[in-house]
Amino acid sequence: MNEKRVWSDESADEVKNTGDWTDDEGEVRELTDDEIKRMKPFSSLPADLQTKLREIQKGNVVIRPDEEQVSIPVSRSVVEKFKASGEDWQARVDLALREWLDQHKAS
Repeated sequence: MNEKRVWSDESADEVKNTGDWTDDEGEVRELTDDEIKRMKPFSSLPADLQTKLREIQKGNVVIRPDEEQVSIPVSRSVVEKFKASGEDWQARVDLALREWLDQHKAS
């Protein structure tokens, strides 16, 4: 069975720092044998990280670097209207809150 593999922390840092993920034509290059040898099996990752990565792969999670996950009570009708507006409705909630904050800046 061909197991999915991901970068170990050390390997990822080494490659990240080289900045050479693409070839001269701008295409993503093939990994070297040494890079492949330094990879860890996906199954060796913590279970919660495996779950998160699977959700990202399915498109159920979008990574936003400045984002913080919070729980706040919101009326059901508001949530339903945002959900009815289509995929990525949470991003539109964030945008609506940002717009409100811009319009109501403290003096």
